[in-house]
Amino acid sequence: MKYESYEGKTKEEIVANIKLAENEYLIYYDEKKGGLFKSLVITAKVYKLTDVCQEIKEYLQDLLANMNIPNASFETKIRDGQILIKLYSDNNAILIGKNGQTLSALQNVARQFIFNKINLYPYLLLDVENYKDKQRDNLERLAKKLAVEVQRTKKEIKMENMNSYERRIVHNILTDFKGINASSEGEEPNRHIVISPVD
Repeated sequence: MKYESYEGKTKEEIVANIKLAENEYLIYYDEKKGGLFKSLVITAKVYKLTDVCQEIKEYLQDLLANMNIPNASFETKIRDGQILIKLYSDNNAILIGKNGQTLSALQNVARQFIFNKINLYPYLLLDVENYKDKQRDNLERLAKKLAVEVQRTKKEIKMENMNSYERRIVHNILTDFKGINASSEGEEPNRHIVISPVD
């Protein structure tokens, strides 16, 4: 994968020389101690997110072709340092899988593929025809409904086990609710949110 090389005495010095906005690249640092009287030298490889995104897209195209899903199309965006890729195909149900498990696996495999190439994990969000948007909307509605119930009954409610992405959605939506507290409990993969009343 293409990258630009930089060298400097500090990471700050290197970042000051990069002609891209902070949220448009990934950077890998390597520190090398100089000789006896030489100071530390830091080298950096800077990867444009547009190039990383293209690499992920090509990898997913090959992967889907091997899954006999050859005609998938992609819609890509880079926003705030995050790569967003939406997949569209004739086999969306297969790509999503039960409870989005196949979609999560595809996302993890794509992130690992990039890590194996550049030693960095990209912030990647993979979606199939707005599945995650609909899932987020449903999760937000459920969280609000349960929070109102906890406010009314003053009894805590344990939600089902969720991954970190889903828990973050629930925590974000419940931050403005008065009279309740939302906390994560349990060990992965059995972590869940407990919504409890606050005296």
